[in-house]
Amino acid sequence: MPSSYQAPSRKDKVQASTHSQTPASNLKHETATVRNILERKGSEVFSLRPQNTLHEAVELLRDKGIGALLVKDSEGKLQGILSERDIVRKLAETPGQTLPQRVEGVMTTAVETCAPDETLISVLRRMTEGRFRHMPVVDGVTLAGVITIGDVVNYRLNELEYEALQLKQLIVG
Repeated sequence: MPSSYQAPSRKDKVQASTHSQTPASNLKHETATVRNILERKGSEVFSLRPQNTLHEAVELLRDKGIGALLVKDSEGKLQGILSERDIVRKLAETPGQTLPQRVEGVMTTAVETCAPDETLISVLRRMTEGRFRHMPVVDGVTLAGVITIGDVVNYRLNELEYEALQLKQLIVG
């Protein structure tokens, strides 16, 4: 007959637990912001020019393992964003003729940006309502990075994981 489940007791061995955030990052009473993500992720941005071809864009997306590229002019000013979704739509419209086309004809020019001090819940809401997954971060006039909806969700999941561990330790310990 199988034995029934028995909850752990205080005399049981405490197994080492891991968590992806520190107590300092989760116990302070601050609202999570875009800056919190950039501090972990970094500010590296992959971009190309409007005159580049979609073939060049597809190769860069593949090589970097990313889903979108920023499009900047020769002075580094943000001109648009090119996502995998933009390319797929163009492939459906012009099968067999898409890759030689220039980025400027396919990119999204109405780019939503956020600031480093913007709250993650605000950014998540904007991304969900706008149905896009990548958002450039602009600090004044300087491009500070790019965050994805996956970055925001992952950050929040890590917060929840750590909060659950803390509650468990309070209850058991």
